[in-house]
Amino acid sequence: MGDDDKAGLPAGPGQRARTRRKGRGGREQLVVPPAEFRSYYGKPIVKAPPWKYDIAAYLFLGGLAGGSSLLAAGADLAGLPNQRRSARIVALGGITGSLYYLVHDLGRPERFHHMLRVLKPTSPMSVGTWILSAYGPFAGLALGEEIVPLLPAKLARRLPTELISRASRPAGLVAALVAPAVASYTAVLLNDTSLPSWSAARRELPFVFVGSAAAASGGAGLLLTPLEETGPARRLAVGGAALELTADQIMQRSMGITAEPLHEGRAGKYHRAAQVLTGAGAVGAVLGRRSRLLSAVSGLAMAAGSACTRWAVFHAGMASAEDPKYVVVPQRERRDARGGGEAYAEQVGDDRAR
Repeated sequence: MGDDDKAGLPAGPGQRARTRRKGRGGREQLVVPPAEFRSYYGKPIVKAPPWKYDIAAYLFLGGLAGGSSLLAAGADLAGLPNQRRSARIVALGGITGSLYYLVHDLGRPERFHHMLRVLKPTSPMSVGTWILSAYGPFAGLALGEEIVPLLPAKLARRLPTELISRASRPAGLVAALVAPAVASYTAVLLNDTSLPSWSAARRELPFVFVGSAAAASGGAGLLLTPLEETGPARRLAVGGAALELTADQIMQRSMGITAEPLHEGRAGKYHRAAQVLTGAGAVGAVLGRRSRLLSAVSGLAMAAGSACTRWAVFHAGMASAEDPKYVVVPQRERRDARGGGEAYAEQVGDDRAR
């Protein structure tokens, strides 16, 4: 039986189904079903960065600091001293912790200093280093007004306490202006890598991180502030939770197959916990307007949910680098969407006809 006689017959075991059709110029072209990707010799195609838990903590604490500075500035302008104080403390503590984990991951503290030698607008890491360096001093100076009354009398007489107190509000407003960049630039940093799950989320991940930062900082405000001053924190937390959950759903749909790591393994556990904690915390914040206990528990839940979101995204990206299908399958889908699959089959048919 010749090749022409075999055309249209079902494939045997382990063979592809083959048919022939007439192409341009009357030549026959081989039509094969698209190959199903299984493995790339069992080896990863992209190399994951050697990041550990330090980076996940750095992502969360930076967002917490940025959102808290916004909350502190709003509370300052609204005349809510307790809310302002707690938010400023959280902001400085968050950025200090974030910088600590970043420097710890770098291995040597001087490496952070070396990144300040030049500003590269095309490098998210370089821009992020300058953002943190600009934000940190103002977040620290903003806390001066809260620290001055606690100083011993002898020390207070030696310091320009009046100047420090007067500078706190302007410093807090400057920190609030930089805060959105602090809360969101880490998403751009992840998107700029070649890891499939991070790269595929480049449009929605900044919104997820901003919403997560707002939920965490608002939650911290609910936890640490007297009930009568929690209005701004409550609105920030609920709005941030809504943004985070909505953007997360849109992100998963747009990611395609690269969203799978968000639902599997360690990342899946963190992601499910984030959804439950953030959603339950937002509901509790709405219902607990007159309950100090419910407000505090809801705030703690949203802060924990925000941390779980960062850990989920971190582990999902690292896991996506281990399986080559998350690189190859999206590439083939993009090729097919551009008509590349048909062009490839046509080329194969032309080669066989020759």
